Amino acid sequence: MDHVAAYLDQGYAIVRGVFSPTEIAAIGAAVDQVHEEGVAHGRSFRHGNLFYNIAPDADGTPLVRMVQWPSYHNAALNAVRLDPRYHAILAPLIGSDLKQIINQLHWKAPGSLGDFAWHQDSRFRKPDSVYRNLGTSYVQTGLAIDPHTPESGAMRFIPRSHAAGALDLDTSTEVLGTEMSDDALIVAGIDPAQVVDLVLDPGDVALWNPYLVHGSGRNRADHQRRLYINGYVAAADCDRGEWAFRDGKPVPLGPEPALVHYEELREDPHPHYV
Repeated sequence: MDHVAAYLDQGYAIVRGVFSPTEIAAIGAAVDQVHEEGVAHGRSFRHGNLFYNIAPDADGTPLVRMVQWPSYHNAALNAVRLDPRYHAILAPLIGSDLKQIINQLHWKAPGSLGDFAWHQDSRFRKPDSVYRNLGTSYVQTGLAIDPHTPESGAMRFIPRSHAAGALDLDTSTEVLGTEMSDDALIVAGIDPAQVVDLVLDPGDVALWNPYLVHGSGRNRADHQRRLYINGYVAAADCDRGEWAFRDGKPVPLGPEPALVHYEELREDPHPHYV
């Protein structure tokens, strides 16, 4: 089954070996550079759409959990999100005029906090009015930098859960930092026995539907688990986001950042700690 057929049927797909080991080593170095920036900040920091999500680890040291839009200042990561291979993967699903809503790095250090509760990405595509035809116009992608396995806190998917659209999953807590709960699935009418682990080698790209139910647990491996997530949307169906591809050609970032999720972008675009 090719990735298009798998995606439409299961709500997710895997494209193996998109980036070579040499490319992944270079991308990993760029990811590590961003991580060092987060540690240096020591706490959550925002500059426009660029956002470092940092929390204290058990011993009080800064734990960099996520960075949104590092591509504004990291040329290597910016080049990855505009790589023609992404367009080739996405075009059969959502076309050749694409904006980007998600550009973020995730880290899971061995043994540290890193849970993601069961959720659908559709929960975060707000306001509804600017995301039209969400289920057929938006695709989330994840590039594995390290082995992505159950031991390292791999993502877990509920195959075909996207077909039900928005589900009544618990939204009373933050997704990041909350453990997955079978009870949350049962309340939403999902059998926990359906869960599958997303297993990726470095260089593999996974893609999933915004309505696919997914989550992840802690990293119990002996290595960092880094994942580079980029979310693309058919430009005609979205009023927000940075252009990524126009007629299949990469679009460089403009002089001013576009409105994505940070609602105060125009009122307070300046660097500040959160």
